This record gives sequence, structure tokens and C-alpha cells, in this order.
Amino acid sequence: MKSPYRGSFIIEGYWFGEGEKTVAIVGAMRGDEIQQQYICARLVAVLKDIERRGGIADGKSILVIPSCNPFSMNVSKRFWAMDGTDINRMFPGYDKGETTQRIAAALFEQIKDFAYGMQLASFYMSGDFVPHVRMLSTGYEDVQTACLFGMPYVTTRKPLPFDTTLLNYNWQIWGTKAFSIYAGQTSHIEHQAVTQTTDAILRFMKKTRIIKYRIQNAGYESVVFDESELINVKARRAGIFYRVANVGDHVKEGATLAHILDPYDSSVIEEVKSPADGTIFFMHNRPLTLEHSILFRIQKLDC
Repeated sequence: MKSPYRGSFIIEGYWFGEGEKTVAIVGAMRGDEIQQQYICARLVAVLKDIERRGGIADGKSILVIPSCNPFSMNVSKRFWAMDGTDINRMFPGYDKGETTQRIAAALFEQIKDFAYGMQLASFYMSGDFVPHVRMLSTGYEDVQTACLFGMPYVTTRKPLPFDTTLLNYNWQIWGTKAFSIYAGQTSHIEHQAVTQTTDAILRFMKKTRIIKYRIQNAGYESVVFDESELINVKARRAGIFYRVANVGDHVKEGATLAHILDPYDSSVIEEVKSPADGTIFFMHNRPLTLEHSILFRIQKLDC
């Protein structure tokens, strides 16, 4: 797509193997998804070596697209720099529509016929997650296959009306087994999460006999649950967010998770406590919080 200010807008992909469209992996769709792009870049490097050694199964092909939005990343904007729209809310796209609709249409045309689709996604709320695989409950979701990633959690969620424009939803409707993979941060690189996520994707492709690759880590026996089961812990006061617990921690009911401090004298104006026994699945990671903001999401421990 031509640009009046810079070079042409080009989405670059890397093909591996030959034959049927087997796996499509999509990285950064937003301009701050640096970690997501880096994970795809690491996969490109590993897959080059696997292909060189003849490790891709006959009749299988893999497409990796590290970035779908280099313009926004170049100017440090999360959404499309010109109008603030989100490419991931534009699927299946419209080739005669607005810019982000046309980008989504061109991208979807290339990736809609793959057997498996993986998106390195980020959440609308700023925070830290336990790495997990997420699927929308469309009736076409495949929880059993999602467990092959060997990530700690597999979650499902009933789609809301505006979710019908997401890549995950449209991939499923068009017959692709689609998985959104959440790998921690966006705006900076966490090497442990990068390694864990890269290994999970390679583990999946090994277990489905797409590649031959030796994985040192066997992964997790994934815990599967619906996101409606998560318990939200909200701030009752606004102030400085001083966390005590961390994402992934196992906590007891009544345990202190964080303090909210007065920004003028640092006194504790609220002690945030866990409402149940469980695991911290999500945690707010900004230094300030507003009243009623979600600070933690707890995956309740089954008795």
C-alpha cells in the first residue's frame, strides 16, 4: 500500500516448507507489541535452521508474519497512527474501506485457509499475565488441541458482539483452529516469557507432526477454565499502586496482594487482599491506579 509520507506499507512474511497451508503465525498487530514481534523473529531464526536440516514434514508449510503494523511501531503508537483504529478489530476486513479495514482484508486473504492459526496477542488492559492460550467460544474452538502447547493455562471466553471483528473469531468461523497466545508484556522484552512461548509453539508443531525438533522442556499439563470464573479484585481508592504479590503466585484468602499509597505522604490508604484461595492470573502493572480499576484477577483454587 502506497504512503504519501514514507516508503510503501508492506507486510512481510516468511514461508517454510511446501504443500498444504498448515500453520500461520501472526505477531505484532499493534505498534507497542514489541515482545510479540520478537517472539516471531526468534521463531523465524529457529525455523530457518529446522528447514535447513530437513525437519519440516513433507507436504506441510508454515507462514510467520512478525509484524502487521510497522508504521505505528515506528512512531510508538499502539493503534493506527492516523486515526487510532485497531487492525485487530477490523476482520475479516473490507478491501474498499478505511485503511485498517483494507490492511485486515489483505492480511486475512493470505491466512484464512490455514489449518492452524496462532496470534501473539496483547490485552486491552495494561498488566502482567500468566502465559496462556486463549480462545473465543464460537462452537468451533478446540480446547483439547490447545493443550498441546503445554502452557500453564488454556482459557475460553464467550464472545461479545464487538468480538466478531477479531482475528481469532474470524479464523474460527472460516474453519481454522485459532489460538491467541498471551506472552506477558508488550513494550519491553521478557526473555523468560519469550523462551517459554517460543518453546510452546515449537512443541505444538512437534506434537502435531509438522516439524521434527527436540524440545528440552515437556511443558505443563494445562489447566482449562472459562474466564468468567476469574475473580476481579478492584481498587477502592486511587493512589500509588505498591504490589506485594506477583503474577503466578499462589495466594490464600485474606493474603495481602498490594498496598495503595497516598501520593502525598505515602501512607497506606488501602490494603488490597485476596478474596479467595487461588493463583494470580492477571495483575495491574502501572505505578498509579484509579478507583474501581481492576488490580488483580484470581483463578480460584478448586476444592
